[in-house]
Amino acid sequence: MLTLSEPDLAALLATWRADGWARVGLRAPTAVVASLAARADQLMTDGAPGLFFQHDAATGAYDDLDFGAGWIGPSPRYRKIEGLERDPVFRAWIDNPLFAQLAAAVIGEPVALSRAVLWCKAPALDAGPGGTELPWHQDGGPFWGLSAQPPLTLWTALDDTPVTSGCLEVLAGTHHGGLATPAGGTVPAALVGDRRGISVPAIAGEILLIDNLVWHRSGRNHTAAARRALSVTVMPATVRCTRRRRAPRQFVGLYGTGGSTSVPTTAASTLSPRE
Repeated sequence: MLTLSEPDLAALLATWRADGWARVGLRAPTAVVASLAARADQLMTDGAPGLFFQHDAATGAYDDLDFGAGWIGPSPRYRKIEGLERDPVFRAWIDNPLFAQLAAAVIGEPVALSRAVLWCKAPALDAGPGGTELPWHQDGGPFWGLSAQPPLTLWTALDDTPVTSGCLEVLAGTHHGGLATPAGGTVPAALVGDRRGISVPAIAGEILLIDNLVWHRSGRNHTAAARRALSVTVMPATVRCTRRRRAPRQFVGLYGTGGSTSVPTTAASTLSPRE
């Protein structure tokens, strides 16, 4: 059932507020997950106008990523595909009633979409693990060019994501400190110190709530299967783009609460910060 009872919702949000993340549970229907996974394969094979693609570096190192190449041709090794609110298959899931309920409980109304991203870690090959090693970071800071920090990401596993696949890891409670540095983004190793994160393996169809400021990371994929997840970041529709060098971004209103129309496809390559 794609809604939560009031007691379950209250308990879930209490955990999310305290720890910076919480498990919603196995809520995405099997047929929906299969459809999203098939569409992800198709996008990596065919591409799509208006979406932002970023390929893994050959080394798997975050510092070696090319942040400007975009679509480079058919490949199963794209690490992210962004702008998925434009894709009808993914948009149908973004608009599901559970996400609407969760967004309304955290944000109230109206709600807008900050971004919708498919995060991918390709299977391991004979040459070594797949995917990119993502350092400890926060999804916030002035680089994002927003008038306020988006508070909530709704995360859906499209594949089983055991620890060995490069599952999400979090440092619970770190969101309470706000931005770790004035710039946000990557958290310096000196601030992380010897703290060890919590591994968050998931099952295909499982949904997580993530506070955008909780410190999180992920390793590379050492399994023979892909590790893919859809993250949908929501925010109040009052949030505005503050950048000056390009035309301000327009944000999509969700769940019948108003907001702008769809972002123009010509702006797709400008939507994504360095993450």
